[in-house]
Order: sequence, then C-alpha cells, then structure tokens
Amino acid sequence: MKFRFWGVRGSIPSPGPRTARYGGNTTCIEVRTDDGTLIILDGGTGLFPLAQHLLGKLPVHANIFITHSHWDHIHGLPFFTPLFIKGSRVRLHGAHDPVTGHGIEHVMGVQLQNSYFPVSETQMDATIEYRTLDIGVPIEVGDAQVQNVVMNHPVTNLGYRIACRGRSLFFTGDHEPWHNPYAPDDPAFDACEAHLAARQDAIDAAMRGVDALIVDCSYTREEYPSKAGWGHGTFDAAIEMALRVGAKHLYCTHHEPTRSDDDLEAAFADVLARHREHLGGLQVHLAFEGLEVAL
Repeated sequence: MKFRFWGVRGSIPSPGPRTARYGGNTTCIEVRTDDGTLIILDGGTGLFPLAQHLLGKLPVHANIFITHSHWDHIHGLPFFTPLFIKGSRVRLHGAHDPVTGHGIEHVMGVQLQNSYFPVSETQMDATIEYRTLDIGVPIEVGDAQVQNVVMNHPVTNLGYRIACRGRSLFFTGDHEPWHNPYAPDDPAFDACEAHLAARQDAIDAAMRGVDALIVDCSYTREEYPSKAGWGHGTFDAAIEMALRVGAKHLYCTHHEPTRSDDDLEAAFADVLARHREHLGGLQVHLAFEGLEVAL
C-alpha cells in the first residue's frame, strides 16, 4: 500500500511563492492498495491536480472518503474531472449530518446548485454512487478495510484507518485535543471527564500501531489558546498522540494557510527540538504536495 499527498494546507488554499515548497492546495490524499484500488481521502483543492494525473489511466474507479463537510475538504469535488468521463465510477463515502438530516449525497448536491456551480450532476457522465457510513462499522474496499471513528471538530468529522495486508494508515481529518470545559469543582466535571476519556479511547484504539499517522497540526502550542474551540490540533498534541498509540511514522499536515514555508519549517524545528529526546523510534515528517510513501 502507498499514499501520496496532493493537498496539505488547511482552511483556505494558499498558493504562491511563500508556499511553493510545501504546496498551497487544501487536503487531499491518494491511497493505492496492493491490488491497485484507488482510495482518496478528502476532496480539497488538491483533488484537481490528482484528477489531471488520473486522466492518463482511464477509466477511473475511485472511492472518495470525506472526513467532514467544511469547504477546504470538499471544494475540489465538482472539479474532479473523472466525474465527466463515461466509464468512470466514483463512490463518495462519508457521515450522516445530524444537523441537516442528510447523508453524504448532500455534500455534492449543495455544491452543484446552480447558484454555485454551472454544471449539474445530470450532466456528469460517470457513474456516481453515495454511501453514508455507519459510525464505527468497517467496510471492505477492494483488498483493504476502511474503519471510521468520530474525531473532535465542530461538525461530525470521521477519522479513517485503512488497513491492507498487514499495513495501515490513519488520517484524522480535522481534530482538536479534548478539553473539559467544567472546573474540577463543578458537579458536571467528572461525568464530562469520563465521556471525553471514552471518546479518546475509541480514537486511540482506531489508531493503535499504525504504520503512518496523518494528523491535523494547524497550530503551535503558543498559537493554540487563541484558537481553542476552532477544531484544530497542534504539533505537540500530534506527537503526544502518536507516541501514545505506538505509531511508526507521524505526518504533520493541514498547515496553517498564513504560514510560509520558512515559517512552517521553523515551527516544526522548534517542536522537534523540544521532543527529540522522547521520540524513541517515532519518525516525524512535514507533509508536502507530491510526497509519496510506500508502506
């Protein structure tokens, strides 16, 4: 199994000379299983260059797994060129939205409204299927198994574990470390603490022992207090999580859009310097567009 990053920025695309080394496209990861099954994690703007790459391998049979419905993770979907090519088959997987009551088909339907996009789904020649996932229930995709777990984000966000023939990766999508909003002397503190511990245990179990852990590392620990509640993580929290679950490699992604490549490298170097003595065998990497990893 192998995977490749096509988009590594978060929140909004940030192309330009300041982000040329690591890339300015938003989240999209291509996964190829051992039998060649194509799994795509999220449909940010990185989905468009991936689509252009796939045009040399028609027809395309793709399984796209959406972590959540925020724009930076879906706004490449209408520009996924195989959707317009007869013989291609695209299956979109994702969560039920408890707010709207809709399944994953709503993500495409909203974007293809005439007010926002000039082409309707009826004009797309590919076979398009939708699969709204049951929380915590794994499914088989080709020779791989895809398991999901709910992360911590303002909307339902599924983290995905993909396992194939003894190798595995986990992608968080957007995830913020858990925080108990109650003071320790509040009567609600203990119940909330137990609830958060159970949620964390479920996430840790889904991540346990993965070869590659791909994590939202939007902020530094100094930046985080002013961003608390926005649904994003820190480099430090990602390293702590990777060590706790016994991951072999950690890939830091969802880079803050205002951070230049130089600033990104400086923040990363500072974090590694703090944690270096405690990493053990954990390898920590900064994700960049075009980075391909074979497991």
